[in-house]
Amino acid sequence: MLVACGPASSPAPPVTEPTPPQALTLRVATYNTSLFDREAGGLIARLERGDDDARGIASVIQHLRPDVILLNEFDHDDGERAAELFQRRYLEVPSEGLTPIRYDHRFTATVNTGVPSGLDLDGDGRSDTPDDAWGYGTHPGQYGMLVLSRYPIDVDSVRSFQHFLWKDLPGARRPLNPDGTPFHPDEIWAQLRLSSKSHWDVPIRTALGTLHFLVSHPTPPVFDGPEDRNGARNADEIALWRHYISGDADWLCDDRGVCGGLAGDAHFVIAGDLNADREDGDGNHDAIGALLDHPRILQAFVPRSDAVVELAQRYGHPRRGDVAAHTGDFGPRTGTLRLDYLLPSTGFSVRDGGVFWPDEGERGANWMQASDHRLVWLDLGASGE
Repeated sequence: MLVACGPASSPAPPVTEPTPPQALTLRVATYNTSLFDREAGGLIARLERGDDDARGIASVIQHLRPDVILLNEFDHDDGERAAELFQRRYLEVPSEGLTPIRYDHRFTATVNTGVPSGLDLDGDGRSDTPDDAWGYGTHPGQYGMLVLSRYPIDVDSVRSFQHFLWKDLPGARRPLNPDGTPFHPDEIWAQLRLSSKSHWDVPIRTALGTLHFLVSHPTPPVFDGPEDRNGARNADEIALWRHYISGDADWLCDDRGVCGGLAGDAHFVIAGDLNADREDGDGNHDAIGALLDHPRILQAFVPRSDAVVELAQRYGHPRRGDVAAHTGDFGPRTGTLRLDYLLPSTGFSVRDGGVFWPDEGERGANWMQASDHRLVWLDLGASGE
């Protein structure tokens, strides 16, 4: 018997799930590059000739490709010639088989290092040495700061605290002699600037919204005497950021005369070589601890590397803190320490991060010769993603 059949039906197409959109990620970094020179214009001359240290620094940046990065110890010049040379002749030139990287936006400005104060700040009877500058330095701009960004910087809204007076910080740690008398005479204390370089709030319009990049480079808490003037200054330079993000800073006025701290709903990252380890080394451990424990700081993630652990063990210095989080190699005499920080606000989530520290013989180990610090990076997303 024949059975009549209708037209064959086409198989149903497979169900395709929509591809979820990729979450936006912002990579931020901080790097003490040690690209400084004792002579004014010295870094410019080196970059024009061709500089192996600058090539190494550029290789690290090309390898990790941060969207926003702070470079500490990058000499500042008023014409930004060094910054331009580093961008064009190093970052935008292939190195070690890496892909060039271009930053269309940057911010740099004057700093206190090397700027003569005309005062005897170190008590040696002279007023013309590097120790008598508003921040230690042999020429203005030495050990400067440079922010590079792939996103637009709101330059008109940058806040600088270069000229903020130390005495105006609540609870300022005025350096004292062993007998309890002030180290600095009153007339000098009244003029001292707090920031050894500067403190900048650099707003950057990123894909995740406005990021307030809070950058600085406090003085090392050493190279002084029993008065601990550098230790006290380091602690108070760190304390400035704690006040700035706390909402209790109506007294804090920037170099344009605008007063107040950061808005409570602003997203930020505190970045830089803060020259302070919470557990080890010199300095006031409580000052950096108070910043790390601030309720607006995201606590869950600490950038780390594996290579530093074995190195620290070889040096043999006892360490109380998390050695894998260390960011600087200061040789057998001092050992390793965590000095460089990226501290994101609670408005972000951290997806990844680390300290770029290759083992000997690994790719990138030869890039490390320029600086005794290592680049620290974080991948940030929106909170809750």
